[in-house]
Amino acid sequence: MRVSVSVRADMRARTFSAWALFFALALACMGARIAHAGDVDAPSAAALHARYAALEHQLSHNPFRRPLHLQSSEGPDGVIGDIYARVDFPFETVRGALNNPVDWCDVLILHLNTKYCRASPGSRGAVLKVSVGRKFDEPLYKTHRVNFAYRVSAQTPSYLQVRLNADAGPYSTHDYRIAFEAVPLESGRTFIHLSYSFSYGMAGRLALQTYFATIGRDKVGFAAAGTGSGGQPQYIGGIRGLVERNTMRYYLAIESFLGALSAPPPARLDQRLRAWFAATERYPRQLHEMERGEYLDMKHREVLRQHSDPRPPA
Repeated sequence: MRVSVSVRADMRARTFSAWALFFALALACMGARIAHAGDVDAPSAAALHARYAALEHQLSHNPFRRPLHLQSSEGPDGVIGDIYARVDFPFETVRGALNNPVDWCDVLILHLNTKYCRASPGSRGAVLKVSVGRKFDEPLYKTHRVNFAYRVSAQTPSYLQVRLNADAGPYSTHDYRIAFEAVPLESGRTFIHLSYSFSYGMAGRLALQTYFATIGRDKVGFAAAGTGSGGQPQYIGGIRGLVERNTMRYYLAIESFLGALSAPPPARLDQRLRAWFAATERYPRQLHEMERGEYLDMKHREVLRQHSDPRPPA
């Protein structure tokens, strides 16, 4: 009986990890509330420029070896992760590449746990039908589906804001919010902000606890919680660590997508995949999950399935 209970707990943890690794990036909550990504301040280029000025030191002095600032915080029912970064792409390139839902599917599919993404028309605009699963090939009927309503909240010659919202997800999770905004900088560069959030109920909390007590117990994020006896940093774990890992994965997906735009169209997918994997391997303690050949083979099959089958799983 004890063995059976242990096996069931491990199965629940592994099933949860598939979608948790994809979704757990930032949540808004009750009580000591954390702001939803969807509750980003009213579209404002000035506000984002002010944020850039406030973060200039952190962008130049950080452990990521790139102009990037990552922050996360946790409330009683959720957690939020944000990345602010300066990228070496003109604002016109960023705005043109990330203001339509099809391109966002090309970004999301780079993540290990994204198994399918297709943009479809909806009654109130485009919808991204996303399926998430485990870190290896699996049939779509075993994955979880979440529908993101897609909206360009603001688009001007000097500001872009895109929002993706989903009301419901698995394990009593709800209110998924993705927010992306960008402003131009001098010298043909762009300042971007990516925020991710979701909320969860009791079932989600229990699934998280099971995951972090089993296969997720050794996983860590990027924020240092202290130093060990040898002076090495000790990183945060738990849901904040999970949020930080996946916030970074999605930032790297955006950067890899933008970087591949200069390649001929037939070569862009492979360039995106290789760039994303190489970028994640710069942080192996947090982000390494599989070898490059395994990742490339898996993603080429998933993208082929995504393009050949317009019918997402029910």
